[in-house]
Amino acid sequence: MKTIDHWINGAATTAGSTRTAPVYNPAAGRPQAEVLLAEPSAVDTAVAAAGKAFESWGDSSLSQRTKVMFAFRELLVKHEDELARIISAEHGKVIDDARGEIVRGREIVEYACGIADALKGGFSDQVSRDVDVHDFRQPLGVVAGITPFNFPIMVPLWMHPIAIAAGNTFVLKPSERVPSASRLVAELYAEAGLPDGVFTVVNGDKVAVDAILEHPDIAAVSFVGSTPIAKYVHERATATGKRVQALGGAKNHAVVLPDADLEYAANHLTAAAFGSAGQRCMAISIAVAVGSAGDGLVEILERKAAEIKVGPGHEAGNDMGPVVTEAARQRVVDSVALGAEQGATVVVDGRDLKVAGHEEGFFVGPSLLDHVTTEMAAYRDEIFGPVLGIVRVSTLDEAIALINANPYGNGTAVFTGSGEAARRFQREVKVGMIGVNVPIPVPMSYYSFGGWKDSLIGDSPIHGPAGVRFYTRAKVVTTRWPHSAAGFHFPTSS
Repeated sequence: MKTIDHWINGAATTAGSTRTAPVYNPAAGRPQAEVLLAEPSAVDTAVAAAGKAFESWGDSSLSQRTKVMFAFRELLVKHEDELARIISAEHGKVIDDARGEIVRGREIVEYACGIADALKGGFSDQVSRDVDVHDFRQPLGVVAGITPFNFPIMVPLWMHPIAIAAGNTFVLKPSERVPSASRLVAELYAEAGLPDGVFTVVNGDKVAVDAILEHPDIAAVSFVGSTPIAKYVHERATATGKRVQALGGAKNHAVVLPDADLEYAANHLTAAAFGSAGQRCMAISIAVAVGSAGDGLVEILERKAAEIKVGPGHEAGNDMGPVVTEAARQRVVDSVALGAEQGATVVVDGRDLKVAGHEEGFFVGPSLLDHVTTEMAAYRDEIFGPVLGIVRVSTLDEAIALINANPYGNGTAVFTGSGEAARRFQREVKVGMIGVNVPIPVPMSYYSFGGWKDSLIGDSPIHGPAGVRFYTRAKVVTTRWPHSAAGFHFPTSS
């Protein structure tokens, strides 16, 4: 069986690892490879190499860094099909969805290609007689990223291109469930001309995570995953003096008003709820039907859910692949069963889905639950699977209050033809990312991604301007080239 190793100091290596974990093909329901799991000594080796590389990379010119980023961007285009197949094979998502995450991740690389503009400082002339002030930003040193299984290439690309373009060296610990895309990315960086040690991939489990969080030579850690682990990462890393980006979970609502185009809204809700088998932090898992919108919306959603073709991600024509593990499949099955037990109406039931020729795969079909209430587990829990719950309310005010009472605040959307309602919604909801007739409002690369409340632990969003600030620190310089002796008065009085 193929063994996926680490990438340290510009080369593939076992780094002394003896433990392994299986890497599954979710469509087949069986392992297709194994991945090495790093011990703390491997993290030490990786950080030492990254620290050595920073001595020269941190002083490299902006021209050199952006030259590498432009070349890396072209290699991502060249290898898009290969990367998409790797992602689909290990995660399960369909090829088109995998291509989509590559494109969105590549947009961050394109932003990093223009890092020179983002790093420009300010200058104030003659703040006092013969005194000028300017500021500039410098890299932190060795930084690290800990990334989830659901976007094997996009989420890491939210981190390392900006960090590296800003002059840092980067240690990536990808999810051990989906390690192959990150290993290929390391090879593409090397082909693009990135010096050895600037980008490192250390595969592993909690042992590697804790070694990263506690390592004294890592200046900052970026994390995307569940809220409990985000809180753990934030607490452990800040205790050792690190900067931390910690993005957590979500329970995203989409409000559908009676004046909305219900066919349009249902079409987009179907894609937002069931795309990638619902395994994304910006998935819509709750549709809030306002007033008379309810019956018509559910009727159309039922029809559209039944039209979704579920099957292996690599087969053309499939809309949805399997979930990532058998445990994830069982969690979805149990959630639908508990929803029915607690009083929800199961309009579409995907629990018993079997895909011919792939009976052992981790497949589960789309499920639609109507008359969900806020007391039900189907509303409270982040199921992270293809389950869409319908909550019915009477007014927009009730919908806004519902969203604001939820502990998560990652993304939300409103479907309406009313500008007044949309404007009130976007101003009053306590959520970090908002869509108006857009179901998954993931910002473009030149904005930053981050929710509110339990969806963002700490205060640092990811990528865009916030990413540049996170991976750099400012210096402010006051200069004077005097023509006369110093005096005892305040200089601003002169």
